[in-house]
Amino acid sequence: MPNILDTGKGQVFLSDVKEQIDSGSTVTFYDSGWKGRPLFSAPRDRTWEDWIKESKNHGWPSFRDNEVNWDYVRVLPDGETVSVDGTHLGHNLPDRKGNRYCINLVSIAGSPMEDCENDSCRI
Repeated sequence: MPNILDTGKGQVFLSDVKEQIDSGSTVTFYDSGWKGRPLFSAPRDRTWEDWIKESKNHGWPSFRDNEVNWDYVRVLPDGETVSVDGTHLGHNLPDRKGNRYCINLVSIAGSPMEDCENDSCRI
C-alpha cells in the first residue's frame, strides 16, 4: 500500500515510491477494489514537487485531466469520481487551473492484478 511524504498533518504516503520520485518517473495508482485497475498516473506535465505541493495543500492526492486513466475512471454529474467497477474515489473540485480530482488515498492504494484474463480477474 502506498504509504505523500509528510504533509505536516500526520499523513504519510508515497514513501514506498521515493525512488521513482527521486528519478522523476511517473507512478501508477491502482484501484484498491478487487480488479486493481490502473486509475491515475502522476505526475504528468508537472514535477513531483508541484504534484506533492498541490496534494499537500488540498489534503488529498490531487490529479489533473491528463493524469486520469479514462478507460477506468468516470465523473458523475454531481462531481463524484468513481472507478468503472464502482469504487468511490473522491470528487472533482475544479479550480482556476481546471479540473482537479481530489482522491481518497485508500481508494488508490491497490496493486495491479496479475491473474486477469479477458477482463475477468481471479482472487
